[in-house]
Amino acid sequence: MKKNTLKEFLDKKVVQYNREDFIKDDPVSIPHLFTKKQDIEIAGFFASIFAWGNRTIIINKSKELMQLMDMAPHQFITQHAETDLKRMLLFKHRTFNTTDLLYFISFLKQHYSASDSLESAFTTGFSKKEETIEASLIGFHRYFFSLEEVPLRTKKHIATPEKKSNCKRLNMFLRWMVRKDTCGVDFGIWKKISPAQLVCPVDVHVARVAGRLNLLSRKQIDWLAALELTDYLRTLNPEDPVKYDFALFGLGVMEKY
Repeated sequence: MKKNTLKEFLDKKVVQYNREDFIKDDPVSIPHLFTKKQDIEIAGFFASIFAWGNRTIIINKSKELMQLMDMAPHQFITQHAETDLKRMLLFKHRTFNTTDLLYFISFLKQHYSASDSLESAFTTGFSKKEETIEASLIGFHRYFFSLEEVPLRTKKHIATPEKKSNCKRLNMFLRWMVRKDTCGVDFGIWKKISPAQLVCPVDVHVARVAGRLNLLSRKQIDWLAALELTDYLRTLNPEDPVKYDFALFGLGVMEKY
């Protein structure tokens, strides 16, 4: 497929999937339950971390956690008493268990005691001069695990390019927070990272479609693959390459392309 034809094809798929009726069946529906910025951040963060496997289960488990937080995650995170954490002891999603959840809550409580937004956790020492968010993700990983006591098992839930991970879930979360358009899916509430710096989330479905369309030659689905795909998408739209995540995901998951 010629590049102009490919761009036209993918642009049409973006229009098809980047729309409000996409929200209800996707984990992005969880932050859309809220209007307060901090609630959107926290709900989006957990929904993205839980986002592997069946989407219905991801949505249901994310809603369960938000209900355990009284549908006011920021207030719960910042104001809970130790006794309030007892309700969390039976929460589990796949390999994410109570130990992991309690550490996440502890980190978020400490962070929000010093900052009014989770954005600063991803942007300390980060600049819009960076080509991609690689440094942002590395910095966040180091910061997230900077508390005095870190359960070793919890480290598997936050990826980093330093370990060659494709960082699919964090890249998706950052897309939600950074991208801004008139379609209503992504929030665009963070301004210190440019949409041009985002890296496309890559899972097996996206990688399969990207391979079939000759957008991706690397076989291993790692950080280098995410960069390779994003580099190509940037040639189609330098200012907003990750909008094509909608097209690739839709083709892979909805259409089994």
